[in-house]
Amino acid sequence: MAFLKGFVDFWYDFLIGDDWKIAAGVTAVLAVGAAIVVAGGYNSHLLTALLAVAIAATFTLTLLIDVRPRKE
Repeated sequence: MAFLKGFVDFWYDFLIGDDWKIAAGVTAVLAVGAAIVVAGGYNSHLLTALLAVAIAATFTLTLLIDVRPRKE
C-alpha cells in the first residue's frame, strides 16, 4: 500500500505541482484541441501553433493572477 501511495503522490506532484490552476488550464486547452481533432477538418500545423500559443497564454495569465498585488 505504501508503494501505491508513493506512486500517486509522485504523479500528483509531477503533474499538478504547486499550482493547480496551470494544470487545469493546460488540461482545458488540450481537451479543446482533442475535440477539434475528433471533429476533423483542421490544419495540423495551424492547430499545433494555436495550441502552443494557447498553452503559453494560459500559463502567462495564471502567473499574472498569482503575482498581482493583494488589496488589503
